Formats: sequence, C-alpha cells, structure tokens
Amino acid sequence: MHSFLRSVGFSNIKDRKDIDALIKDVCLNCDTRNAVRLDHGQAFVEYRKEFGTGCGLAVCGEIDENGFHYDYYFPYFQTDTVSSTEDLSIEKHGGEDSFAGVCEDNRLGTSLIFYVQNAVDYMRACLVKWSVGNHLSTSLTGLASDGKILLPLYKDAEQVLQDKESAITRSQMINAAKNGDQDAIDSLTLEEMDTYSMVSRRIQTEDVFTIVDTFFMPFGMECDHYQIMGEIQSYRKVKNIRSKEYLYQMKILCNDIEMDVCINEADLLGDPDVGRRFKGNVWLQGYIHFPEN
Repeated sequence: MHSFLRSVGFSNIKDRKDIDALIKDVCLNCDTRNAVRLDHGQAFVEYRKEFGTGCGLAVCGEIDENGFHYDYYFPYFQTDTVSSTEDLSIEKHGGEDSFAGVCEDNRLGTSLIFYVQNAVDYMRACLVKWSVGNHLSTSLTGLASDGKILLPLYKDAEQVLQDKESAITRSQMINAAKNGDQDAIDSLTLEEMDTYSMVSRRIQTEDVFTIVDTFFMPFGMECDHYQIMGEIQSYRKVKNIRSKEYLYQMKILCNDIEMDVCINEADLLGDPDVGRRFKGNVWLQGYIHFPEN
C-alpha cells in the first residue's frame, strides 16, 4: 500500500481489495491516457484520474494484444509552478519503469532528487534523442505525510532585502565553487563556520525556529523524501470527490525555491495562512516540461 495515498485524500484505503477497486476506477474512467511504444513492440501506458484539483492517482503498465498489464501506481500532485530551470539528469529505478530526477540547484547547494511524474514523456523524449541536460524547466511538488503550521518571523523591509541579496551572492559563490574557484570555496567554508558559531550561541537562549526560518533537508532512508520548512505564499482547501476528505494545497517558498505541497487536512496541525510557515515531511515529485515537438 502506498504510504502517500492519504496525502491526496485516500486515508480510508485499508487493504488490497480497496486499492484494486480504486485502480480499476482509474483505468476505466481515466481523465488522460498517455502511451509510448517500447522497443519490443509493446506499449507503456499511463492512466490518470484527478480526484481533486491537480491531484489524483496514476496507474502505469504495459499493453499488448492480450490487454493491459498493470505494473505500479502512484498518487500525484501537479501544478504549473516552475520551481527550477537548472540542468538535470534522470535515472531509471531498478524495479520498474519509473525514474528519478536529479537537479543541481545552487539555491540549495546540494543535489535535489525527485520522483519523475511524467515517465511517458521522458521515454518519448529518449526515442527522439532529446538531450535532457539543458533548457528544461521542472515543477516540483510534495505530498506531505504530516505537517504543522508555524508563526512567521518578523522581518523589516531592510532585513528582507538583505536576505535576498545574501541568497543571490551565495548562489553565485556556489556556482563559482563548482567551477573550481578556490576563493569561493574558502568564502563558503568561512560562511558555514560563522553560521555554526552563531547558531550554537543563540540556541542557548532561543528556540531553533526563531533562528532558522527555512530549510530543505533529506529525511529518512528514501532519497526523494525531505523535511522542509518554508513560507506559505498562497493556499486553498479542496475536496477529494471520491472519499469526500479535505486537503490543503499550499504554495511554499523554501530556500528561495517555489514548490507546491498537498496534505490531508487530518494530518496538518494548525491553520495555514499567507505569511505563516509550513513544516513537514514530503515525498518530492517533479513534472519535467519537455518541448512539445
């Protein structure tokens, strides 16, 4: 059973019988059907059905003369928000025809790994020998298993401007360090040491969430699971048309990266509002925008 089904409103799915009925509904009453011809003559097919605004279930498998053979399914949340335009690479998962994307975004200073939502589009791009590395944008979304709402940090206009300038400077230094600039490497090292010293000093008398206003870090054993905290830019409450459960969908600014998060209302502690912060554990997904031609 997929542990993030409840994130799109299916907390009532308890056993194999329930999920089989849901998969059958998706295949018979899908909103979209996408397919690509494979080398051995069969076709890889993805059925999608939306059960709430932008979120639902995708069922993937192969189809031949004997019909459709289901391989796997996954819940998804898709938006039009472009999160990154950095170069990326894509690797196939070992057990099935699904893929992981790796994005080197300077705003994080580390590799960002996500589950590729549109596997069929990537397979089709490979057939026409499209180069994945350049000129592609990615929309990142997160399905949250749990989360809480935190109050914002007070910042005046000057502090906000300083933070933006610092983020730009840090991104430029990281890019220079990747290209072998020793001065940039030394500057980043000194900055990390200053940050560690500042946090160690302030943590004695302050709460950690008054010092750190946003973060993006790996969580657990899965490479595409993260714990995040970011400022809520906008939000909406939607209803799963099948289960009647309510979901919160929030646009989050996390480490200067815009992404959207979907969470079951029952799993969210607190009331979301613009300017407040969301903190939670997410399964990171990415929709890669391949050129239509």
